[in-house]
Amino acid sequence: MSSASRMDTSVPALRAADVSVELGHKAILSGVTVEVQHGEVLALVGPNGAGKSTLLSVLTGDRAAGQGRVQVDGEDLAHWHHGDLARRRAVLTQENQVSFPFTVRDVVAMGRAPWQGRPEADGDEVAVDAALAATDVAHLSERSFPSLSGGEKARVSLARVLAQQTDIVLLDEPTAALDLRHQEDVMGIARERASAGCAVVVVLHDLSLAAAYADSIAILDGGELAAFGVPSDVMTAELLERVYGIAVRVLDDPVGGSPVIVPVRR
Repeated sequence: MSSASRMDTSVPALRAADVSVELGHKAILSGVTVEVQHGEVLALVGPNGAGKSTLLSVLTGDRAAGQGRVQVDGEDLAHWHHGDLARRRAVLTQENQVSFPFTVRDVVAMGRAPWQGRPEADGDEVAVDAALAATDVAHLSERSFPSLSGGEKARVSLARVLAQQTDIVLLDEPTAALDLRHQEDVMGIARERASAGCAVVVVLHDLSLAAAYADSIAILDGGELAAFGVPSDVMTAELLERVYGIAVRVLDDPVGGSPVIVPVRR
């Protein structure tokens, strides 16, 4: 069972305040402030090299900010013990490689490592089974992870994150290697986790997918925050054309009502 029932919903689940990062004297992020509440999905979007993955790595604590601060449930990230943080937030990176021929079930079970020696470990098998089913990889349980396709590896890696059962989930391009159905499935899972009270941060390239599933969107451009707000406010043709350098049309989904972004093709 997730620890969502123990979370404090009076403060943001995650908050980056005036965060800046430099690599090799080059500004990768400059004064970025974003936050996500429990029960919400935050999408990070922007062109290649905009700083999306860097911001996510700062939020996870894998990369230190040169300036600014990151808070998890109101507490500075630096104050969190590694084990407590692993039980509070789970991270899906873009790398889905495993060096040894573990089975799919073994890989997903790795997500339970932070709970070893604790009462929650009694639910390991149930958590793994649920994660395998949610990501449509239960039929691959005994397959060797290295033998899988790129899309299958991505879904198994997501299952590992889900099996960790944390209140905060951070996903870096989880739909990149997936077909249309599984893209929708992944974002549906993100939405379900938010509905259960978790906070979800997801890096996406598909603007329409972000608009359909996210409560708020942060648009990054050259390491700076170009816009932050609800999809209907920030997904404007003028802003997206300026950020992406291509003319777009912003249409209304006749069913869901969320913005649909279509490039103007010549």
